[in-house]
Amino acid sequence: MRRIPPDMFRFTTGEKADLHGAILEAFGVAGEHLETALGIDDVRARLRAVGWLDALEEKELYDTLKQLVDWRLVDRVHNHAENYRTAEEYERRNLQFSLTRLGEAALAGIRHAMEVLASTGALQTAVLEAITDRLDELLLLSHEPASADRRIYTTLRELEGHLEALVENTKAFHAELQRLLRTEGADLEVFREVKSATVAYLQEFLVDLDRRGQAVTAAVVRVEKQGVFLLRQRALRGAELPPVAGEDPAPAWLEGRRSRWAGLRAWFLPEDGARPRIEQLHDIARRAIISLLQVLERINESRRRSSSAVQDLRELARWFAAAPSEEDLHRLWSAAFGLGPARHAHLAHPDPELIPPALSWSQAPPVEVSTLLRTSGRTERFTRTAKVRDVAAVKAARAERARAERAELALAWRELATDGPVRLSSFEDLDPMVFERLLDLLGRALFATPDATGHRRATTADGRVEIILAAPDDDGTTELRTAKGALTGPDYLVHITAVDGSGAFRVARPSPGEGAAG
Repeated sequence: MRRIPPDMFRFTTGEKADLHGAILEAFGVAGEHLETALGIDDVRARLRAVGWLDALEEKELYDTLKQLVDWRLVDRVHNHAENYRTAEEYERRNLQFSLTRLGEAALAGIRHAMEVLASTGALQTAVLEAITDRLDELLLLSHEPASADRRIYTTLRELEGHLEALVENTKAFHAELQRLLRTEGADLEVFREVKSATVAYLQEFLVDLDRRGQAVTAAVVRVEKQGVFLLRQRALRGAELPPVAGEDPAPAWLEGRRSRWAGLRAWFLPEDGARPRIEQLHDIARRAIISLLQVLERINESRRRSSSAVQDLRELARWFAAAPSEEDLHRLWSAAFGLGPARHAHLAHPDPELIPPALSWSQAPPVEVSTLLRTSGRTERFTRTAKVRDVAAVKAARAERARAERAELALAWRELATDGPVRLSSFEDLDPMVFERLLDLLGRALFATPDATGHRRATTADGRVEIILAAPDDDGTTELRTAKGALTGPDYLVHITAVDGSGAFRVARPSPGEGAAG
């Protein structure tokens, strides 16, 4: 912050702050059209283009430009390359103005501030998939010759852009979410709809978030095994940095790439063994869902109850004050509170003969009142205790059913497992249960986005079995028949393996008592 000039944004205050901002924006628009220097007439024309329609005298415009020059936001130069025919033309067209580096920085800061004020942020799982694709593409380009250096540069910058979008959108959405949790509006219906929609949005974001985060982590590991330093060196050659006076820009450029890669690792694979930020985002989203549901419950509770207990008692006091007679007061009391005779008045001493009938109740010994009578108004009834049901048979049946299901599932994965890519037509005469597992894997793979090599990857719901699907080269088709029907489609190349070795294809031995909790 000490490197930022303290007076860089002074043009945003004062009576002419709007005119100062419009002139800088005019220079910015001109720069987008590759016009680096503007004369007085050009500045006036650009002001109209950016929406400044107020009347502006030439002296006022010149004085404003001079003020910006004094603030070192605009530079003033003489145009010696122009041919002037008259003294008046020389007076008008001799001076030209352009933004300085300080002016460009000030304009960029204002534009960025406006973008932040207008942005809402978002949680986009598509960005995670884009990061994975760019990492896979870098891995493929690292094996190509030097002619791919430019593609490595562009792919690396795209990867950094996706990471920056993930970070900025996540921060903005989290800040907006915290403001939403603190907001208490008068229109409860609107806030109820917004918070309900936010809960649905967060729940949709959490679907497969772990799988996408693990995919990015695995891609980072693959790229680092190939060598990140060499990739940055090749990207530097592909960047084709222009020569500048003074120190070499290459070290600063490489340091920027290194810091961006460190930011990527902080999100998915921290070097110090800390918890990845993507997992922290998972926890934050879950806590936000719980908090929003609690807020919605309070809103719904307030909608169901039109008034509070304090308001009810105050209204009841007004009715008591307006009652015409004492009889009406008693009727109102009975209707409001429903109090009647004591429920324990029928209880007697264990030996009533010891208590004289004429003895006052204040002098008589106390009578025990059961807790059930005090809480529910009913007396206790003692009956035989019910027998405890024997659930041993139910537990055994559930455990046996669980073992059978695991055995069927392991058998299906063993039949579908392949040593390498095979044609879909190689799966013949499948059992209906095995065929359903194959259909589930194919559906997941076809729903996935192809990677840089054109392959589609997907895993089962528990993440233990992975399928890699590739389109056939010969556009062939196949038909798989089962007892329940037939499947006709392209003869894809299929590779089915266990993600964690062969554990998914073994029949697990159940632990003692397993299956009883179901």
